[in-house]
Amino acid sequence: MTMNRRAALRFGAAGGAALIGAAASNPALAAGPPRPDGPLSDAALVRLLPGDFRNGFAAVNGTTLHYVVGGEGAPLVLLPGWPQTWWQFRKIMPELARHFRVIAVDLRGMNSSGKPAAGYDKKTMAEDIYQLVRQLGYNTVDIAGHDIGSMVAFSFAANHPDAVRRLSMLDVAHPDPSLYELTLLPRPGVTPFFLWWFAFNQMRVLPEQLLTDRFRYLTDYLCEVILLNQAAIDDHARAVYANAYGSSDAIRAGNGWYQTFGQDIVDGQTYPELTLPVQAMYAQGNTSLIQSLAGRAGNVEPVQINDSGHYLAEEQPEAVAAALTRFFAN
Repeated sequence: MTMNRRAALRFGAAGGAALIGAAASNPALAAGPPRPDGPLSDAALVRLLPGDFRNGFAAVNGTTLHYVVGGEGAPLVLLPGWPQTWWQFRKIMPELARHFRVIAVDLRGMNSSGKPAAGYDKKTMAEDIYQLVRQLGYNTVDIAGHDIGSMVAFSFAANHPDAVRRLSMLDVAHPDPSLYELTLLPRPGVTPFFLWWFAFNQMRVLPEQLLTDRFRYLTDYLCEVILLNQAAIDDHARAVYANAYGSSDAIRAGNGWYQTFGQDIVDGQTYPELTLPVQAMYAQGNTSLIQSLAGRAGNVEPVQINDSGHYLAEEQPEAVAAALTRFFAN
């Protein structure tokens, strides 16, 4: 999604070749999808987390959502983005669980959640989360989302205001008409970063044909261009994400989040201005989230995360966990 442009790194032909070679030789990728009890399964990943976490499934709104839950206290829902899973919160979940009942959810179409043919507009996905939290026994929750998850979190607050107390949005705004103004071509002499995948993910069938069982190439590319610290998402985490998005169904479903932006823009124009407290957390230099919230939320607290690219919770987990803890503890 949108990012701190300071984090846009040069990606030449030699760099691309090196990444492709690394992906091709990666044993986790070569092994293909894991068995249900394999090293990249959700059950295995949960066992790697410090503390008492467990994963579960819930049938909601015509699909199935996978989630990981742990900790004690008021419920805090975490929603991840593309092309990641609940695992992107692994570095902050143990600390947050000291203060809250943490519920990290794979969105509709993501990882072990269902991948239906439709329903990838953010209003429908927000309804998924609403039904999940009700099924888990909560009337009101706090919610934080990153990337696509931030869009869904905003829609959750707009469509279910009585079910949310506070909202934190990480680095990405809900779709608005400004998306139609995105440039496709980089300008000569300017940092060669542009959101080409917004257009690529609009395509039907072709992404599945190109990326099925080859998603690690794209995972590595995105890390190359929107991470400041490449080690923040290590080889294991990259294998987790590549495995989650490696099937044709997973690619189709993830692209569905992008293909519904037009409907999201229409829906967003009907939403009233949010009155609840909103934390807008953004990478240094990326002010698009703050700009987008003007007139859409009246009680906004901006939080800049320094020395980070787009993947805030993985590059600066201590700062992100501290900001979320302080905000939701009020």
